[in-house]
Amino acid sequence: MADETVEKPDLPTKAIVALPSEPRPARRVGRRRGFLFYLSIFGPGLIAANAGNDAGGIATYSQMGSLFGFQMLWVMVVVGIGVVIVQEMCARMGAATGKGLSDLIRENFSIRLTTFVLITFLIANGGVIVSEFIGIASALDIFGVPQWIGAPIAGFAIWFLIARGSYQRVEKIFLVLTVAFFAYIIAAFMAKPDWGEVLSKTFVPTFQFNGAFITTLVAAVGTTISPYMQIYIQSAVVERGVTMRDYKYQRLDVITGSAFSIAIAYFIIIATGATIFKASNGVGQPLGSAAEAAQALTPFLGDFAKYVFALGLLGASFLAAGVLPLTTCYSVTEALGLENGVSKSWKEAPAFWIMFTALIAIGVIIAMIPGLPVVDILVNLYVLNGLLLPIILFSVLRLINNKQLMGQYTNTRFYNILAYGLAGLVSTLSIFYVLEQILGLFGIQLLS
Repeated sequence: MADETVEKPDLPTKAIVALPSEPRPARRVGRRRGFLFYLSIFGPGLIAANAGNDAGGIATYSQMGSLFGFQMLWVMVVVGIGVVIVQEMCARMGAATGKGLSDLIRENFSIRLTTFVLITFLIANGGVIVSEFIGIASALDIFGVPQWIGAPIAGFAIWFLIARGSYQRVEKIFLVLTVAFFAYIIAAFMAKPDWGEVLSKTFVPTFQFNGAFITTLVAAVGTTISPYMQIYIQSAVVERGVTMRDYKYQRLDVITGSAFSIAIAYFIIIATGATIFKASNGVGQPLGSAAEAAQALTPFLGDFAKYVFALGLLGASFLAAGVLPLTTCYSVTEALGLENGVSKSWKEAPAFWIMFTALIAIGVIIAMIPGLPVVDILVNLYVLNGLLLPIILFSVLRLINNKQLMGQYTNTRFYNILAYGLAGLVSTLSIFYVLEQILGLFGIQLLS
């Protein structure tokens, strides 16, 4: 893309909305229809979806495989459909309005509701940022780099690449990091699973009525449709300058990015299910961390698989460690009506950059603490994300169906059936989980 078109998002957001006839980057590249053109489409959708396959995501998917084998593969099919629906709605809102999700919430919700949703975002994102640096430190430790060295070096590298670059440069770096996810596909094939059983468990649902299964299910939903992904993709679409005129290419980015993300999670479950779960004779083996999953593969697949798995963890954590602080900064500054964006200078958006720097520093410091119960932190954080997700989903549905805001680009009736069905299913699951925990305090168990 030409640089002169890229700089357009430096205008205030309202100015972007007020100039619908202004040329956009995607319109210029739309003249080409070769492989490079379609490759150039990929950006926010691919990044946002794959950021969910972070340290916590890898820990969660590894737990799904090591505890239940292939029994939860069908979950990824259902959740994958949900990812596409939610990501597409947020990307469409960004293209139609030229505004981020938190910005729209601030302008269309009451002060109390805006504050409530903003706090939900902060709670969902805050702890997960720390988990990404824990993942980076754990992966580097497998390669012989101590965490007290790996975490600060990684933190500085991420800060420098984002704070000193343009949005386009940052996006390219994020896209390159997604290549690391192919490591999990390699690991899955090296495990030599029973592909007949894999196919059967993918399309024939099995369910266990016990606390471990429900907790893992909630965590899987929370990490795959994580709230921060919705904020990031909408803000990134706005900063990229996408409009509804060229939105069909952004939709392709969302669908393919989501499919790739789900495929990676799918292969992580296969890799751990075919090795760790199988070795436990069907009992299931809990893991201490995503790094421990890499170590656990060594007896079955050799040191090469361990390093392949660790490489995937490193790339995934780097990607999410860049996306998450940005997402949090977007949500807070948009809600407060402050200037934001990677393309903005420190002078233009001081609050955005100060917050970004502080979040990375906090993540690095906590990741350097030895002896953290890593897997408990990661899985429980995504259980929390799963519990908070209904709040975000219903906020998005209220905005996307606002005709004054979206005009002709509101959801169709069929799309709303799918979207509200997803929100209702997630809400039911969350309520059931919370009820189980509350009753457990009184010695009452709904599940075995």
